[in-house]
Order: sequence, then C-alpha cells, then structure tokens
Amino acid sequence: MSSSSNCHSAFRLINEQQVPSLKVTVYEYKHEKTGAQHIHLAADNVENVFLVALRTVPEDSTGVAHILEHTALCGSKKYPVRDPFFMMTRRSINTFMNAFTSSDWTAYPFASQNKKDYFNLLDVYLDAVFFSRLDPLDFAQEGHRLEFAETENPESELVFKGVVYNEMKGAMSSISSQLWHTLTKHLFPSNTYHHNSGGEPDCIPDLSYEQLLNFYKTHYHPSNASFMTYGDIPVIELQQKFEDQALSHFEKLDKVIKVDEEKRYYAPLRVEEHYPCNDEDISEKSHVVLAWLLGKSTNLEDSLRAQLLSSVLMDHSATPLTHALETTDLGSSPSPLCGLDDSQLELSFVCGLEGCKEKSADDVEKLILDCLQKVADEGIPQEDLESALHQLELHQREPGGDTYPYGLQLILTALNATTHRGDPVALLNIDATLEKLRKDIQDPEFIKQLTQQLLLDNPHRVRLQLTPDQSVNARKEAAEKLRLQKIKAELSDDDKQQIINQSKALLARQDQQYDVGALPKVTLDDVPKEETAPERSEEKINKQPLHFFPTGTNGLVYQAVTYELPELSDELLSILPLYSTAVTEVGNAGRDYMEVQRVQAKVSGGLGAGASIRNLVDDIHGVKGVYTYSGKALNRNQQALTGLMQDTISAIRFDEHSRLKELIAQIRAHKEQSVTGSGHVLAMSAASAGACATADLSNRLSGLQSIKDIKTLDKKLQDKNELANFAERLQNVHNQITSMPTELLLIAEEENKTAFARVFAEAFSGEPDKSNKPFTLAKNQYKVEEAWLCNSQVNFCAKAYPTVPLAHADAAPLVVLGNLLRNAWLHKAIREQGGAYGGGASQDNSSAIFRFYSYRDPRLSDTLNDFDKSIAWFLNENIAWEKIEEAILGTISSLDKSESPAGRARREYHSHLHGRTLEVRQNFRENVLATDASALKRVAEQYLKEENANTAVICDFSKKSLVEELGLQIKEL
Repeated sequence: MSSSSNCHSAFRLINEQQVPSLKVTVYEYKHEKTGAQHIHLAADNVENVFLVALRTVPEDSTGVAHILEHTALCGSKKYPVRDPFFMMTRRSINTFMNAFTSSDWTAYPFASQNKKDYFNLLDVYLDAVFFSRLDPLDFAQEGHRLEFAETENPESELVFKGVVYNEMKGAMSSISSQLWHTLTKHLFPSNTYHHNSGGEPDCIPDLSYEQLLNFYKTHYHPSNASFMTYGDIPVIELQQKFEDQALSHFEKLDKVIKVDEEKRYYAPLRVEEHYPCNDEDISEKSHVVLAWLLGKSTNLEDSLRAQLLSSVLMDHSATPLTHALETTDLGSSPSPLCGLDDSQLELSFVCGLEGCKEKSADDVEKLILDCLQKVADEGIPQEDLESALHQLELHQREPGGDTYPYGLQLILTALNATTHRGDPVALLNIDATLEKLRKDIQDPEFIKQLTQQLLLDNPHRVRLQLTPDQSVNARKEAAEKLRLQKIKAELSDDDKQQIINQSKALLARQDQQYDVGALPKVTLDDVPKEETAPERSEEKINKQPLHFFPTGTNGLVYQAVTYELPELSDELLSILPLYSTAVTEVGNAGRDYMEVQRVQAKVSGGLGAGASIRNLVDDIHGVKGVYTYSGKALNRNQQALTGLMQDTISAIRFDEHSRLKELIAQIRAHKEQSVTGSGHVLAMSAASAGACATADLSNRLSGLQSIKDIKTLDKKLQDKNELANFAERLQNVHNQITSMPTELLLIAEEENKTAFARVFAEAFSGEPDKSNKPFTLAKNQYKVEEAWLCNSQVNFCAKAYPTVPLAHADAAPLVVLGNLLRNAWLHKAIREQGGAYGGGASQDNSSAIFRFYSYRDPRLSDTLNDFDKSIAWFLNENIAWEKIEEAILGTISSLDKSESPAGRARREYHSHLHGRTLEVRQNFRENVLATDASALKRVAEQYLKEENANTAVICDFSKKSLVEELGLQIKEL
C-alpha cells in the first residue's frame, strides 16, 4: 500500500487513521483555497474508486436535484458533445459507473481496475460536475417540457414529456414509495426531507430552467463538495488532477449548504392519506405505520445504539416487534418500511403493517406500543443482545463487492457523515464503539431504558394510515388533463409555435452527430485477453467432492452443500421457490422457528437456499439443475454454522402451519410490490417464456405468472386442509432434494482449510438414493403475445427471440450486437426521444434468448415499433468500426465486473457445476474480441426475424383497449 500522507501542496492533511478490520488507511484532506474535502481510503487493491458528492438540499418537490444530476451529464465545457456520460460507458472498461440523487446529496461515482481508464473517467466526471453546459434543450429532454401529441399540430392535445418526469411517474406508482414519501412529509414538517427530492410528477413541471441554473451555481461548487477515493493510486496523483482540472478555477463560496435540524413535535401526530388501487376488493389493503425521529446519524454512539435497538426489536422473526407484526391478524405482513433509516441527518425508526382493514389503525398502534412497553418493562434476553452485536461485527468484517465495488461500499458508508460534516472515519472504524456497547448491554436496564427513551417517551412520532382509493388515479389523470387544457387555452399563436420549434430543435439536437474524438477512451489493446480464475482445489472426502477456494475473507468462512436437483412433479416444481424461502425460516431439530432464528443470529451471517436451473452450454433444450444450501460465519463459529446447516438439511420441520401461512403472505406482498421496480425484468421474462423449457420455467416460478399464483395460493391457505397439504408438499420437496448426490464448497483463508474441511465434510457424509432421477425438462417452445395489466402510470415493454447457448460461436456476436443496438440506436429512440427512463437490448446466454426492453416508458406501441426499427436500421447501415469496438468494450466490462473474493469463488463454483468451465468462458471471450461487422450482420439476419419475435408488455388497466388493438392476449395481475 502506497503512502498517502504525501499530499499535493494545495491540500492540507487533517487526519490519518488506520482501520485494520477493513484493511484500509483513511486520510482526510482539506483544499486550502476552496475548502473542498478529500477523503482517501488507501488500500492494496487495483480496483480504484472515485466519487464526488455535492450537498443538495431542495426546498420543494420539483425534483431540481434529480433533474440536475441528469442534465449535468449531458455535456460540459471540455466535452461539448451531447451525452459524454453515456458515451463514456462505451469507451471504458469500468467496473462501475453511475450517478445518484439522495434526499440530501448528489453523487457521481465510478470504479475501474485499469489506471488509464480511471483517469479517463476522472477527467470526464470532473468536467461534467464543475463545468456543465446545462443546455436548455437538455433540461427539456431530461427534466420536463410541453409538446403537442402530434408534434407539429397545435390543435392536438398538449402533453408533458421528460425522462425524469416519466421516471418519477414510474417510481411513484410503487406503493412503498408512496408510503415512504407520504410518511416523511409528516415526519419532517419543516426541513428538506419534507419534500420528494426525486420530484413529484405533478410538481416537476413547476421547475423553471432559471431555477435549475441557480441551484447549480450554489450547490455544484467545490466548497460544497467532498471528493472520496479508494485504492492503490498515490493520493498526490489524484489531487494533482483535482487541482488542475477543477479546483484551481474556483474561489471559496461564502454560502454554506446544510440540512437544518427538524423541529420536534410536542405530541404524536396521526394522519390518514390515500393511494390509488384498482383491485375490486380493497377491504384489507391499508398500510399502517408508526415512525419516530431519533438522534443524529453523525453521532456514532447514537447511531449504533439505535441500530442495536432496531436489531433486537426487528432483525428476525424471533425478535419481539417482528414476531408481533408477523403473527397478528391485524394485517397480512410487516410493512416494507420496517427498520432503522440512517441515510439522513437524523435517524428514523419505522414499523407497521400492510394488508390492514380500513379502521385498524388504533389497534395496530396499540399492538406496537404494547410490545415496546413490554420490552421496556422486561428487557431482552442477554443472548439476543449478544447476537445483535454479533451481527453488527459480522457486517463490519465482511468484504463486500458483489453489488457495488468494495471500495464504493466503504465510501458510501462514510458518505452520510461526510455530507453532514461529521466524522467520515467513525462509521468505518466501529470496533471501539462496539466494545463499549458490549459493556453497556451487561446492564439489564440498558435496553429497557433505551426503548423508553428513544421510542416510548419520544413525542416526535407519526402514525400514518394509507388507505386504498379506486378513484385516485382517475382524479390525477383528470387533474393533469385539466391543467394542460388550461395551459393550452392561454397559449398565443407565438407560444404554440415556440413549443413546436422547441420540439424540432430537440429532435435535431438528438439526431446531431458529434465528433466524439475529444473524449478519452481505452482500446481493445487495453483489454485483458484472458480471464483469470480464482485458485481452487478439489478433493474427495467421505466420497463427496469438496471444492476449496483459499482467499482473503477477513476472518469469515463461507460454505455450501449442493445437491443435484431431482426430477420433480409439476406440483412440487411449482412450489420450489416457496420452499427456498421457507426452509431457512422454519423450525428444525426439535426447535421451533423462533428458536432457530435465534440460533441463526447467534452463530451465522445468514443461511440461504435456492435452485439453479440452466440450459446446457451447448444445447438450449438440455438442462442441468442443482440445489444449494449455503451459510457464512465468523471463523470462530464455523463448527456451529456447520451444525446449523446440518440441522436444516437433516431435521427440518414443516409442521408449524401458521408460520407457513405468514411466510406466504409476506412473499405475496413482496412480489406484488416488485412490478414497478423490476417491470422490465418481468416483461422480458414473460416475452422469453416461449423460447425454451428453462425460460418457461423461470417465468412460471419467478415471473408475472408467479405473482398470480402466489395470490391464489395465499387465499387457498386460509383453509386448514389446504395448509396441511402445502406443508406436506414442502416436506416432499425437501426429502427428494436431500436424497441426491452432493458436492461441498468451502471458502476460507488457507490456514483454516484442514480443520474446516474435516468438520464440514463429516457432517454431510450420507449415501444418496440412487433410485432418484436427475432433473429434466421436456422441450417446450411456443409463441408469446401478452399484455399484463396492473396499477402503473408507465409501461414496460419487451420482445424476445430464441438464439443459441453460451458455447455456440454465435453467442459472442449476439452479446456484442445487444450492446451496439443499445448504444447506437435504442438509447436515443427510447430514452432521449421516447422519454423512457431506460431501454436496450441484450443476449441472455443462460437461456439462449435475445431480448429488447424498455423501463418506465410513457409509450407502448411506438416502443415496440422502435425495437423493430433498430434491427432494420442495423441491417441497412454501414457500421463504423468504432461503434463495434465500443460494444466489445462494454461486453468485456460486464464480464470483468467487480466481485468480492468470496463472490468470485462462489461464481466459479457454480460455473463449474453447470459446465461453464474456464475453457468455455475463455473461448467466449476470444469470440467477443474477434467480433466484426460481418459476424454482427450474420447473427442479426439469422436470429432477429420478425416471425421469431415474442412480445410482452406491462401497462395500466387504462391501456386495455390499446393492447387489444395490438393483438396481445390480456392478463391481469
């Protein structure tokens, strides 16, 4: 690790601190001239991360910070091209690249393992943030604008358009989003959190371009910025870039941007509001939540105390508050908002229920307060307090990196304190505070007093009842229509012409070809030609293959038992995902489910279970299925973890029928809420279902059909006989899986291999039942033309074409083709011109399907037509090599994505199980790098034929007549 105390002369070192548990040294610097902050996490890691964060504190719900985040990335002083951000995604081999708007900050992060690529991206990001052009047409495209439904016909209807406008229409279609923003509106009556920083759709059109510019000038200034970096690049090199490319051009800003502390209520507040719901039966669709405002998130001790209290109350089903909420008849399941929110200046704690009757708020409030009073009177068992602290330690120790790069996760952990001018190191180095908490919990009165102080005696409490209303959507649509009619009525002929001129100008700007040569890039010469696999050894212990991956785990052990998936009847196969959820949530070995939850919290970092069913690498109609039970723990708990996994596998019990009923209700609630956030994934799954048997199965088990099925099952399980039958089927699934041949996975530091392997292998040494047959699926292909109706203000569109599996020579050019179509055609047509939040195309090699998709899309039939037009464009276009190279770079970037050491080992293990060997993957990589224009044309002509297309869309009930005209089969969620 290089020394980072040697800083640039424009900076002054403020603080230096080692964090041994994370293997980083944290340096904090101040830029003398502007006051900009630089926090550097020096680590022996070639994956370097950069993030610049600006404190953004909106005073309304027009979405100014969110729209500014989008617009800032549309061209800058040094790079005056229309879309440098998206262009750089194609000219880079980054492992992460994005931008975020939170409630009180906006951040621009990226990560790369290539130093040249890192500094290329740094150059573009610094210019985008501090020297953005903010063209009025980009504001119109990304934020909002008025257009005529028929662009050049002023007699046609007036409509609102804009990427963020449509994004937030989609986001606010989610009930959980509505619940959160309604709650914070009342929990924070006077400061910035009272407003929706993303933007309320009916407020977004109120934002003017001048207001956007003023917000930029005060908020996007180095004096209001925090630069945060991670990795092995010397800090002086980073600061030289910051100084030369940005900071030296600014003077100190005299305005201080900050979040004001919220004024406290003197008595609890009770409110009722409504959300749109088209369901015929709305009698049990209300949400009731209680929320408290606690202390500052920047105070480490206060924050960890609140986390501890939240953990002991709600971490799992055996904790008192979660148990009360899961077992009550007052609602169907705990609210999705349950838990502690530490992402803002002040901590908030929320708990409650969904699926409540309309007049149940008093009863739900009493249930929660009675439970809290019992904790305040009787306390929590010492063992449960120790378990909660164990979970905090485990979370601190575990190297992340599978969702975000590890360094970015650490930066985001410190970002909240940084934003509010607290100690950025404190939340990274919590060992001393954890030790203090260990001493605190030895006092039997500690948790009692904490419950009384933070919750029961805290008057800043809000009770929100959000009830369904079948006419809200209609009223919203009518209000928007009336607003537009009033605007139109007041337009002069010059105003109308100005709207038409803006539409034409925006279209011309979107079609304009820019010289992107000024943008930096990597080339194929910078790309690693070979994939490197993690070190692995395999040996047989008690006749079972054991795969060991020696890797740095920071004191953790990961292990898994994998069974070959057996042949299952359709009846049992249909409940396989439900079994996967239930098997770690029920009792075992004579213990009830609450005892098991306590044991899990005490000894493990969580147990998991799930099936992996994939096509063979060389046959889309061949299939391989495995089932894996996994767990992780601190090294000292490896033997206990093994015992817990053994009890789960050998002594499971599904006889707690009421528990099963609770779990199905929770799964139903989660699935019903997934549409607005994952609608594009669900639409692609539906469109792909007819391509092959595995795609059909995936759609049945986890797609839109599964949402319908879980609703039906949830209703059926009200009958005791049906419930008993369901429990019996779960047990049958378990028995059949655990009688199959096994393989074992162990991931740990090398020095622990011998001891851990012996303990683990001895626990799973049973002989398989050789009479059981392995899992198979019959060939299954059919046409899909579907429209799924639900409550959604936006659409999700998908088309799918059967193609080839991973080992086929055409798989690589198909993946590259997906990137090229997205980059060169679909992004402009669907996002920029169509107004959708996102859209694109991709080849799915695991199911041998090429898919088009759009996300939070105001259009429907036009988007489906654009999918077709992109193919026609490509086949008739002479594609420049530069565009092909960009698509190849994007493909390689996705192959070399960021992973934690344990995550990489797990992926290698499952790749091995499914025949995706290093040799197969290397051959695919070489085919990607060898892709040329002729290969792309050939696969497009061969596979993307209109007669092979399958279509699925998700849209609102109001679009029913439209999709019927398109010839789509109507299905309702």
